[in-house]
Amino acid sequence: MKAVVFHGVGDIRLDDVEEPKIQEPTDAIIRLTSSAICGTDLHMVRGTMAGMQPGTILGHEGVGVVEEVGRNARGLNIGERVVVGSTIGCGYCIYCREGFYAQCDNANPNGPQAGTAFFGGPQPTGPFHGMQAEYVRVPFASVNCVKLGEQVTDEQAIMISDIFPTGWFGADLAEVSDGDTVAVFGCGPVGQFAITSAFIMGAGQVFAVDKDESRLQMARAQGAQVINYDEEDPVGTIFELTGGIGVDRVIEAVGVDAQSPQSGPVGEVAGGEYAEELDRVAPETNPQGESWVPGDAPPQSLVWSAQCVKKAGVIGVIGVFPPQAMTAPVGVIQQRNLTVRAGNCNHRKYIPKLVGLVATGALDPTAILTNTEPVTGALEAYEAFDQRRPGWIKVELEPAA
Repeated sequence: MKAVVFHGVGDIRLDDVEEPKIQEPTDAIIRLTSSAICGTDLHMVRGTMAGMQPGTILGHEGVGVVEEVGRNARGLNIGERVVVGSTIGCGYCIYCREGFYAQCDNANPNGPQAGTAFFGGPQPTGPFHGMQAEYVRVPFASVNCVKLGEQVTDEQAIMISDIFPTGWFGADLAEVSDGDTVAVFGCGPVGQFAITSAFIMGAGQVFAVDKDESRLQMARAQGAQVINYDEEDPVGTIFELTGGIGVDRVIEAVGVDAQSPQSGPVGEVAGGEYAEELDRVAPETNPQGESWVPGDAPPQSLVWSAQCVKKAGVIGVIGVFPPQAMTAPVGVIQQRNLTVRAGNCNHRKYIPKLVGLVATGALDPTAILTNTEPVTGALEAYEAFDQRRPGWIKVELEPAA
């Protein structure tokens, strides 16, 4: 089968690989009809999420049809359409039972203290082959595959595999409720769904911070008030727009590949400030012209988050940071009595609710989907997405095309 395969930092290829097989009684094999490229995939290719094993199939978003089931994948029938969550949980350990599927004790073969298991990630996450392919093996398939009705299209469902639940998770972590004023740092696909989720949860105002105009335009279309940090100081602007109070909640949706301002009042003082942290989180890089260039300010959005939230406010961190990331604004957090909640999304907790929401017609998540490409065009799509070309916000891949 065709698959997008990691060969090294800055080196991904479209390869012919063997189709997956059932390995455990709880497995299922899914024939994928939709996949996608995510910003997390870029972390691995840029080198800011170290530990990838050459030969790993990339991708952690998938929709498809059940082709084969193990004898203990008892909740699935061959031929059913399903959406597969990005993180993997067993469903029966104490963490899964409490909704912390991303901290499952049994899914990660590296042991219960190894952390989140997910598709297409580095060695500490499994590794498990990902879903930018024609087929995928899903462990604990009765838990990690959620059935789809005919009301939900593949294009809608692929948004629910990862980015919509992650955005919802961010609003949940930040404890967004009726009337809250919320700032979302990062207006990529997850940030867009964080905006959507904040409004659904009752936010009165949402401020969206980024420097990419096409992303800010999409945020504005949702009703968010946009702030371009290449043109103005985001912290000062937020205080100006909130009467000097700050926002009640922040959702950090940028992560380790944050970019420093290149112009404007903040850009004059930001250059090179985080070089030591960048060396720590990305010991190996392989930039090629404008491609695969790591962000130069890994903790920037965390710093702004801590500065712009009100005293005793709450920050929800859903941007991806590797374990090597050690720089955080601890002093600001402590001295302002802030609460910071962070984590990898517990996809299985949220997916059924979001599938139901979409099935009723209450929301169409495809407003975030900007590009659909065949898997044979995946490398070119990766390059466009990596370079943040205008209009390339969320890319769906069609494995069978």
